[in-house]
Amino acid sequence: MPSARYSLAARLRERFSSYASENRGVAAVEFALIAAPFFFLIFGLLEVCMIFIMAAILDHGVANAARPLRTGAAQSAGMSAEEFRSALCNEMMGMMDCENRLYFDVQTVSGFSSTPSGSPINVAGLIDDEDFGFAPGGPNDIVAVRVFYEWDLFTPGITAPLANLAENRHLIQSNAVFRNEPFGSESE
Repeated sequence: MPSARYSLAARLRERFSSYASENRGVAAVEFALIAAPFFFLIFGLLEVCMIFIMAAILDHGVANAARPLRTGAAQSAGMSAEEFRSALCNEMMGMMDCENRLYFDVQTVSGFSSTPSGSPINVAGLIDDEDFGFAPGGPNDIVAVRVFYEWDLFTPGITAPLANLAENRHLIQSNAVFRNEPFGSESE
């Protein structure tokens, strides 16, 4: 009787070792195990990179569009809010939807410490732009330019922690605070 048990165990061991030495599908199994985390990481990284690129483009656009406000060229030409939007959009290299997703607020403030710093996101996760205006100020005034853009996240499941707006969007913000030059009749 003991030899029958031994022969069954020996046969099972032999079959298991032949099964374990088979490696024709190992690469496919290994790829299946690491594919999901790998693509999760790659797409998440691409999403964060896109947000940084769009933030840099927005910063560039705000800096260039705010220059005529700072020098007084916008005030002497009577620039309107829509003309400022157009100047801002011209600096975006056609990479952003300026008509539907771009919001801006240009305010004259009493001092650098009194610049608006609150979030424009309301409780519903939307941008509340009721208090936004366009007041570029006069000579030597301190002006705060805030620009907001709603960026659609393209990998909704992966980048859920980045969504700070409703409908899986991320708010990109750029600010410029400066003292206007002494332009016009008050120039020194």
